[in-house]
Amino acid sequence: MSALSEAGRQATCVNPRQAREFARATGRLAKSDRVDARVLAEMGRALQLVPGRPRSAERQRLADLTAHRTDISAMIVAEKNRLRTTQDQWIRRSISQHIKTLQASLAKVEAEMEAVIQEQADLRDQAVRLRQIKGIGPVVSATLIAQLPELGDLDRRRIAALAGLAPHANDSGHRRGKRRIWGGRGTIRRTLYLAALTASRFDPRFRAFKEHLLAAGKAKKLVIVACARKLLTVLNAMMRTGTTYQGAIS
Repeated sequence: MSALSEAGRQATCVNPRQAREFARATGRLAKSDRVDARVLAEMGRALQLVPGRPRSAERQRLADLTAHRTDISAMIVAEKNRLRTTQDQWIRRSISQHIKTLQASLAKVEAEMEAVIQEQADLRDQAVRLRQIKGIGPVVSATLIAQLPELGDLDRRRIAALAGLAPHANDSGHRRGKRRIWGGRGTIRRTLYLAALTASRFDPRFRAFKEHLLAAGKAKKLVIVACARKLLTVLNAMMRTGTTYQGAIS
């Protein structure tokens, strides 16, 4: 997208799955560069897609760093799983050493993420505002800034859908199916879910919200998802209005 912007072209990002489903819906089962170009042009006109804003070089670097951190974290989890199932002592020592190396790399990446944020006034101000809520630390705030640049620009329903936290109806006739969340940006959804676990324990507002839902008989996982959606709504409002989180715990 940055290359198109430099060339003076407007563009936006769309989910590849949605583009493919649009092609199928219009009867195009073949796939080639020419077909894809025509389908994308028609999709843009039909859905009236708005050109996106290109990321700054600093925000793009932060996005790359957060993606790299996610990859390293996944490798650490995989190696720890192997360590639990391996009996050979030499292999265990090798895996343990690899885990230490990955953990050192993880620390370096996180330090670089923080350095990028602190070097840019706008990113630093956003991070300070986001971190006013318990559960939003350096990693979570960096991930939101990098991977959800739309925060503060969309209404609460659209931002929830983009983050994969919007409940989707499953009704037909008189049947009322169970609402489920799906789609959206998986990294953001997982990040907010973990942040909501902390916020629902240590922030009075979110703890009261969680206890109210639990008292109503809601399942615990559903309650944390609801807390994550409420957390996103609060953060979105803070970023849109430029206000602080009133009542945040110091």
